[in-house]
Amino acid sequence: MEIIISNSSGVPIYEQIKEQIKTEILSGVLKPGENLPSIRSLAKDLRCSVITTKNAYEELEKEGYIKTVPAKGSYIADINIELIREEQLKNIERFVENAVFLAKRNGVSKKELTEIINILYEEDEK
Repeated sequence: MEIIISNSSGVPIYEQIKEQIKTEILSGVLKPGENLPSIRSLAKDLRCSVITTKNAYEELEKEGYIKTVPAKGSYIADINIELIREEQLKNIERFVENAVFLAKRNGVSKKELTEIINILYEEDEK
């Protein structure tokens, strides 16, 4: 598992860790039942506070992505990826709905909005 953190991103480090682990779970890189590094080990590898990695793991557990067994460690939970994907699609739909509303209100055409999305999508792939 490779996690890259940025101290200058403006996003809290625990959130960066959490999101990268979630991405690896949802993409199938991390499989249900797979053991995660210990909180201390991950903190050492990332050169960050144990509290930071603990917060990331706690958030992941609250959201149902991992399970923690005392004295055994943290494991990828057996989750329904399709259900989570559907939830994420609903979130995306709400953001796009807002973008379309703002575009219409400000005279931005569908073609211009599509162009903006294409540009942003391509930038993210680089």
